[in-house]
Amino acid sequence: MSLERVYQINLQKHFGGGEVYTAFLTRALAQAGVKTTLATSPHTGFWDRLLGPDDCERIAVAGDASLLQGLPARSVLVLTHGGLEPEIAQALAARHRLVGIAHMPLYGRRADAFRHHRLVIPVSDYVRGSLEAALPREKVYPVPLYGIAAVSRRASAESALIRRSEYDWDLRKGRDRILARLYPLWQRLRPVQNYERRPGLTLGIVSRLTPIKQFPVLLSLLAPHIARQEGVTLDIFGAGGYASVRDLRRALRPLGARARFWGYQQDVGSVYAQLDYLLAGLPEKEALGLNVIEAQSCNLPVLAVRAAPFTETLIDAKGGFFYADPRQDQGADFAQLLHRLAAADAPRLAPAQEQTHLARFSEAAFTARVSALADVLAQLPAP
Repeated sequence: MSLERVYQINLQKHFGGGEVYTAFLTRALAQAGVKTTLATSPHTGFWDRLLGPDDCERIAVAGDASLLQGLPARSVLVLTHGGLEPEIAQALAARHRLVGIAHMPLYGRRADAFRHHRLVIPVSDYVRGSLEAALPREKVYPVPLYGIAAVSRRASAESALIRRSEYDWDLRKGRDRILARLYPLWQRLRPVQNYERRPGLTLGIVSRLTPIKQFPVLLSLLAPHIARQEGVTLDIFGAGGYASVRDLRRALRPLGARARFWGYQQDVGSVYAQLDYLLAGLPEKEALGLNVIEAQSCNLPVLAVRAAPFTETLIDAKGGFFYADPRQDQGADFAQLLHRLAAADAPRLAPAQEQTHLARFSEAAFTARVSALADVLAQLPAP
C-alpha cells in the first residue's frame, strides 16, 4: 500500500524557518509520489511565493478549532507542523491518522501537544532526544529529517538589499496593531537606504528575531567584547516583534552605530555574500537552524555556541568556529576567538567545500529520507 496524499497543517501567521521547511517537505513528498493538501491561515501572504499551484492544493482554515470542518469526513493522513491543543488533537486522532513534525525541542515545553499523535518526526537528533525523554519511544520516528541547505537568489526590486522594517507585528496585541498602522507612515518619510558593506570584519544575524533565538541574551554578553574589538561591525537581517527588537536594541547599546538593522530580506543569498561570519543564536531552544546550513552552502562560515543542535550542523574549523556558552564565561572564549578572526593572518574557511558534510542537507538526501518516511506512514492503520 502506498501513500497517495498527505493533509499538512501549518497555521502560522508569521514567516519563518518552519514555513520554509513546509515547502521543502511538500516538494519532497511530491517527488516521492505523494500529493499534499496544505491547510494554512487565511491571514498570510507568504505561501504564494513558497508554493505554487502545481506544488500542492491549499485550503484556508481560520484556526485549530476549524480543522475538523476543513478536513475530509473519511480517514486521511494528517501531518501537523508542531503540536496541537490536546482537545483538538484528540478530535482529529479519533477520525484521522495523526502524525506531526517537531520543529522545536520539547525541553521546557508541553509534551501534551503531541499526546494524541500516532507518530512524531524530529528534524534533528537533538529534537529526537527531547521527544524520547517526554513521549513513549514507539511514538518517536527514529530518523531525523534534517533539512535542505537551499537559498533563493531571486533578483527583483523586492529583493534588493535596502533597509526595511525590523518589525514583524503581532496583530493579536493592541500595541502592535496601533504601531503596525503608524510605523509604515513614518518609514515612508525616511530616504531609501541601500546596503553598503563597511570596512573591517562584518558579523551578521540572518534570522527572524524571535524569542527562541535568544539574541538579546546572547548579545548582552557578546556586544561588549565586539565593541572592544576595533573594526568589527554587526548587521542584522531579520524582523521580530516589538519587544524582541526593543530588547535586542538594548543589548546592542555598547556597539552604537556599529550595529545596524536591515529588516527581513527576500534574497538571502545576496545577504550571505556580504558577510564574513554568520552569528547563530543560543542553542537550547533551536531545533536545527536552517540558516546555519544555508550559510555554509553559500560559503559563509558560522560562529556558534558549542552545543546541540549546532554540533550536528557545523564542523569546527571547517564550516565555522565554536565558542563556549557565554552564559558560563561571560563571553571570554568568544572574545578570544573574535580577536583571532580580526587579525590580518586569520584563517579563511571555505565551508562550501565540505561536500561530505553538506551532502546530509542536500535535496537528494532529504528527498530520500522523506520517501522512506512516506513508506512508514502508508502502513499506519486508520483509527
